[in-house]
Amino acid sequence: MSTVTDTSHRAGPREWLGLAVLALPTLLLSIDVSVLHLAVPHISEGLNPSAAQMLWIIDIYGFLIAGFLVTMGTLGDRVGRRKLLLIGAAAFGVASVAAAYANGPAALIAARAALGIAGATLMPSTLALISNMFRDARQRGVAIAIWITMFSVGIALGPVVGGAMLEFFWWGSVFLLGVPIMALLLVAGPVLLPEYRDVRAGRIDLASVALSLGTILPVIYGLKEIANDGVSVPPLLILVAGLVVGAVFVRRQRTVRSPLLDFRLFGNPAFRTSLVTLLLCMLVAGGTYLFVTQYLQLVGGLSPMKAGLYLLPAAFALIVTSVVSPIAAGRIRPAYVVAVGLGVSALGHVMLALADSTSGIAQVVTGFAFVYAGGGPLIALGTDIVVGSAPPEQAGSAAAMSETSTELGMALGVAVLGSVATAVYRGGVDVPAGVPDGAGDTLAGALKAAKDLSSDVAAAFVDSGRAAFTDGMNVIGVIGALLALGTAVLVAVVIKSPPTGAAEESAGSPVEPAEQPAS
Repeated sequence: MSTVTDTSHRAGPREWLGLAVLALPTLLLSIDVSVLHLAVPHISEGLNPSAAQMLWIIDIYGFLIAGFLVTMGTLGDRVGRRKLLLIGAAAFGVASVAAAYANGPAALIAARAALGIAGATLMPSTLALISNMFRDARQRGVAIAIWITMFSVGIALGPVVGGAMLEFFWWGSVFLLGVPIMALLLVAGPVLLPEYRDVRAGRIDLASVALSLGTILPVIYGLKEIANDGVSVPPLLILVAGLVVGAVFVRRQRTVRSPLLDFRLFGNPAFRTSLVTLLLCMLVAGGTYLFVTQYLQLVGGLSPMKAGLYLLPAAFALIVTSVVSPIAAGRIRPAYVVAVGLGVSALGHVMLALADSTSGIAQVVTGFAFVYAGGGPLIALGTDIVVGSAPPEQAGSAAAMSETSTELGMALGVAVLGSVATAVYRGGVDVPAGVPDGAGDTLAGALKAAKDLSSDVAAAFVDSGRAAFTDGMNVIGVIGALLALGTAVLVAVVIKSPPTGAAEESAGSPVEPAEQPAS
């Protein structure tokens, strides 16, 4: 049992085939996110959820992934990373079927929650197994780059595949995409993936797990309700309760023998800045994606298939910059590469902020492509910057925090920015008399209600709704531009890490926690 990496231990055909298997969960999770946003108008028509229920359908998945990521990483160390991956794959497949055939908003929210818990088992296990399988530093870098690129490929494929399914099948069909992928993982995983356990893994502190969920869910729920309905006593109390539980959680992590999160890492400015940047940028990405996909269909009048095709430029831009960024980071400081990318994203957000409801499709598609192109360096290098800012013996904990920050940011983006834009929409739409209460709360609901009105009244109602919806997207664009520019300056000033190539040349053999293959 070695405690250092043996660079002469190069991966063979079995490991590379195993990497293809490990890429499947990453591909699925990115497809799932893009497909769901595309399906929002169809879910609204099929299940008729309220605005609050629709937001929970979208964001409960990300909330629970974020809440359970660190827990599942610790659990994988104890029970075996391959075993946890396969258990999670089976659970994800079952939950996908439940989501596809949900008969109401509550049932779909419950199924999405189960998908979130199952999804939390996938990402930590895949990344940990890649580190185990690829001991050679250069091979491991290539393997991780492929793994990250699959996320971008899933974003590219999701709108096209999902759009085609929504064109010919019912909304629930998009959830069935996960079933064959998880089935393939269950068949190939035991053959191609080794089993690993950390022999020094600490016991799971169930109290910390409960406290982490007791922090995340109330805080996000409180913020969402305040953004959606304004400041009132009940959501404020829920928000404060979550913050109080969070303080108890932090205190426990500082005293318990095996903490879920080691908060001493936040004493490093580079680590702290990188993590905050990931959180804020993914927050903006989550809210932007939600409203751009709906804009193309509800405002632009595109079919799901065409909307998916219009999203391809952004996805391909993300793939290109994700691949090029690690190469550039070998010559230029990674922080500068990320900062330049954030500047490009800011330009895209400005274009979204200036779009209108009558001639904005080309501008929205172009602006969204800039947003995604600028996000590529952050996706490709963000985890490396976070892990590189931490001591070698704490790299695993740092990686878990990076993944948690990313997932929580996406969930917050849908909850907070989605609620802000919804509030802007409700304040701007002119609902005519005769429309049932709540029918105009969302643009999808307004378009459905307009079918029962006279042509002149319906046209005015639809125009008002589309303009108000675009106003909400414009607000997200302004917020996104400000955050992108602010974090670009912050990253460039605070993070002083050298190019990755220079860092690799000056570093010795990386230290790993004591691990051993499981029999």
